Amino acid sequence: MATGDNAAQTPAVDETPISVTGSNPARKNSLVNHLLHRPDRHELIEKNILPDSTAAPSIQAQQKELEKHMRADSLNEKIAHRPSPDSLLKEGVLHDDPRSPEEKYAEAIEDEYAKREGGA
Repeated sequence: MATGDNAAQTPAVDETPISVTGSNPARKNSLVNHLLHRPDRHELIEKNILPDSTAAPSIQAQQKELEKHMRADSLNEKIAHRPSPDSLLKEGVLHDDPRSPEEKYAEAIEDEYAKREGGA
């Protein structure tokens, strides 16, 4: 019966706080303070945190994918109508390079190595 008396005297659950900062009122109100000072939607759009879209969030991924495909189609259309290198040579926009493709490649490799080593 002595063990039953000990159980009645000691609490079953420890009620002491884990951290000593629990009594700080500024810490208790930190969520409220952050919510009062949170940026509005316009600021988040300017910082590219939120997308600039009036579409529903469930549709925004599809809208972004559609915009991507529209840009690709537009670029492909422009590429299809660009002049050939031969016509640009005839018009004097491009100038013919007398070097062989191997020489051009070797020079490009040397330039790239020089850039990576910090030389150029």
